[in-house]
Amino acid sequence: MSLFRFQNFAVSLDGFGTGAGQSAEAHFGHAGDRLHEWMFGTRWWHRAEPGGSGGVDDVFARQFGAAVGAEIMGAGKFGHPGWHEDPQWKGAWGPNPPFHAPVFVLTHHTRSPIEMEGGTTFHFLDTSPAEAIETARKAADGKDIRIGGGPSVIRDFFAARLIDHAHIAVVPILLGRGVPLWDGLEGLENDYRVQSTSSPSGVTHVTFTRNGI
Repeated sequence: MSLFRFQNFAVSLDGFGTGAGQSAEAHFGHAGDRLHEWMFGTRWWHRAEPGGSGGVDDVFARQFGAAVGAEIMGAGKFGHPGWHEDPQWKGAWGPNPPFHAPVFVLTHHTRSPIEMEGGTTFHFLDTSPAEAIETARKAADGKDIRIGGGPSVIRDFFAARLIDHAHIAVVPILLGRGVPLWDGLEGLENDYRVQSTSSPSGVTHVTFTRNGI
C-alpha cells in the first residue's frame, strides 16, 4: 500500500521550517544551511565519496528515497518568491534534482512540465492537497508519495490528516523568525503515534505514524 509521508524535514527548536527572507540567493532565508548540517555529516550524504558518519542521523537520512514514486512540494520549495516571472527558470535544485521521480509543485502560477536529468519532471498544479495526492498516486506506480515541503505545505497536509508517516528532525538552533510548521495543528498528536530518538549531534528525530497503520 502506498504511504503518504515525508522524511528528513528539519525544524528549529522554535518550530520554523525555513528562515525569513527567502530569495534566489538564499533558498532557506536567513537560516542558510543551519537546519540541514546534521544531514550533511552523514555517510548517506557522502555516498558518492569517502566520509561521513554512521549512527542515528545516518539511519534516518537513508530513508529519504526509499520506495518513493512521486513527490508533492510547494512553490516555495521549488523556488524563490517571483520565480514564476521567469518562464525559462527551472527551479532551485540544479540540472539533476535529487528527487528522481515525478514532482508535483502546488502553485497558483502553473506552467508546462519541465523535464530534468535523473528522472525528475516538475509538474505544476493549482489544486487542493487531496486532489494533488490523487494525481501523484497515479504517477507513483504503487510506491510511496513523499510530501516534500516546505512547512506551509506540510502543515496543510497534516491539517487534512493526509500524512501517514512523518519524520521531523528538530535541530538545536533558534531562528526567531521564518515560516512556522506547527501553527493551527493543536491536538495533532491524538491522531498519530509519536516517537522520538535523540542523536549525539544534538538533533532529536521525531516520527509521527497515523493511527490505524
